[in-house]
Amino acid sequence: MDEQGQATIEIVKALMGAMGSGDMEAMGALMADDMVWHNEGDKSIPWIGPWDGKEAIFGFLEVFSANFETTLWENEDFLAEGDTAAVFGKMNARMTASGKETGDFTFALRARVRDGQVILWNWFEDSFAVSAAYSGGKA
Repeated sequence: MDEQGQATIEIVKALMGAMGSGDMEAMGALMADDMVWHNEGDKSIPWIGPWDGKEAIFGFLEVFSANFETTLWENEDFLAEGDTAAVFGKMNARMTASGKETGDFTFALRARVRDGQVILWNWFEDSFAVSAAYSGGKA
C-alpha cells in the first residue's frame, strides 16, 4: 500500500472508531462539509440515502441510531490506493422498532478522502436482511 493509501486507511478507521463510540465531535472533524454518504436499499427505511453534506448526514445518523442497534461490526480487510479505500467485514444488527435481528451479513465500504477528511462513504450491505428486520419480517 502506498503512503497516501495508508493515510487514507487511517482516516477511514478513525471515522469508524468515532462512529462506534458515538463521538460526534470527532466524526464532524473527520467529515468534509460536502461529504456524500451513499447506501442503497429499501426506500421505506428512513436512513437509506444518498445524503449530501455533513448537516444532512448528521440528521440521518440521528434517525439511523434510533432505529438500528449494531450488535456485531468486524472489519476484516482494508485496501487502499491513493485517496480511495475499501473495507470489508461482517455485521449483525437489531432493529429497535421490530426487535428483529438481521442475522450476520457481510458489508463493503468504498471511501474517499480529501485533505484529511472523508468526502465519500459508499456503503454496501445485505439490504434485504436489513429491510426484513426493519419491517418485522424474516430475511
